[in-house]
Amino acid sequence: MRKFAIAAALAALSFSANAESIQERSAACFACHGEHGASETENTPSLGGQQAPYALIQLFMFREKLRTFEPMNEMAKSMTDDDLRAFSDFIATLTKPTPPTEAGDPARMARGQALVQQNRCNACHNTDFSGKENVPRIANQREDYLAKTMAEYKDNSRHGYDATMADVMQPVAKEQIADLAYYIAHVR
Repeated sequence: MRKFAIAAALAALSFSANAESIQERSAACFACHGEHGASETENTPSLGGQQAPYALIQLFMFREKLRTFEPMNEMAKSMTDDDLRAFSDFIATLTKPTPPTEAGDPARMARGQALVQQNRCNACHNTDFSGKENVPRIANQREDYLAKTMAEYKDNSRHGYDATMADVMQPVAKEQIADLAYYIAHVR
């Protein structure tokens, strides 16, 4: 299923290169990142609510293969600087993910909140985890994606444009990542 979605997205991107509007061109993004940027695909982030500067940096990193994930590298490789700006500006207009309807397990929420305070996650990502400028919105992001990303920063297999997240994740125990991701995904 995932391979089909990626193939469809790549086909849509090559077709959409001649499309006139950014909305038409972004159809390829939604094949993996979900309708209107709300992902329903395992380990694939929701794009809704992201800041334009953050999206621009990520698209640039994919284009230049500074961040490697083959489907995204392929999608971004032919983008011009103007394309990167247009897509990042468009992403910033997408509706942020909706909070879950349930409050979450109180014990896990308490452990996650303690980890957030201990590791000062809300210093860069804001107290509501909405992100700012080049810092991503993580509130109500997919829990599986958050856990995967934090684990990759911890083991240094994912590199940002600086070492901040790798440094932040070092004191977090591997077993604590699940509660941290759970809390951020369920924050209201």
